[in-house]
Amino acid sequence: MTAEPAGQERHFVRAVERAFRVVRAFGPDTPSMTLSEVASRTDLDRATARRLLLTLVDLGYARRSGRDRFELTPRVLELGYAYLSGLSLVDVALPHLQAMSYELRETASLTELDGPDVVYLALAQSSRLSGLRITVGTRYEAWATSMGRVLLAGLPDDELDAHLASVTVQRRTDHTVRDVAALREAVVAARGQGWALVEREIEDGLRGIAAPVRSRSGRVIAAVNVSTHVGVASREELTGRHLPRLLEAAAGIEADLVASDL
Repeated sequence: MTAEPAGQERHFVRAVERAFRVVRAFGPDTPSMTLSEVASRTDLDRATARRLLLTLVDLGYARRSGRDRFELTPRVLELGYAYLSGLSLVDVALPHLQAMSYELRETASLTELDGPDVVYLALAQSSRLSGLRITVGTRYEAWATSMGRVLLAGLPDDELDAHLASVTVQRRTDHTVRDVAALREAVVAARGQGWALVEREIEDGLRGIAAPVRSRSGRVIAAVNVSTHVGVASREELTGRHLPRLLEAAAGIEADLVASDL
């Protein structure tokens, strides 16, 4: 069974946790599932999974797909929109992302660190990466991305140590970092130079470069990124042309946050 959250208190409502477990079981690779598949992925018994699915159907967050399958409905977007609509950082950043994407003809994004992952908050997508399945809310393991490495570089040393202690490096391509020690070196390098470049590590044909976005107090709160295919922009072009524009966008977002008193 799934482990209970550490430090669980008496206010904890198990039914709510289980309902979110069901919602999160659906994803790009599992847009539609049977009751048995949902029960298996959530580590719930069939009766509990069935009650939760039918409740989600009654509330409009899920629907039946065929006789014995279930899928989420667009209404689940309300859950994320409540967060994004109150996140003024997205409003401030999006014009900078759009301008940078238009100028470089590349996909630009804003991400933040959420546990072991980076999550996309805003996106200005180029047709060059139209085949890459990225949307607002997409998550990647932080260690494997340029955005994640600049966000990890912004952590205090003790938090960085704790994060790296939980990482299992998986060789996605021949260019993926070898181990956690090599990953730590990459994060420390990103901290020193103020940006990170990840080349063909998460996907063989993909390069990404990222820079941190800091709050008024200097804390790293997000990362901006430009992603491109290896065949479109060379490493030299990425650091010579894209990086200055990326740093300019990050600085512009920070200035607008200060001007907006955020």
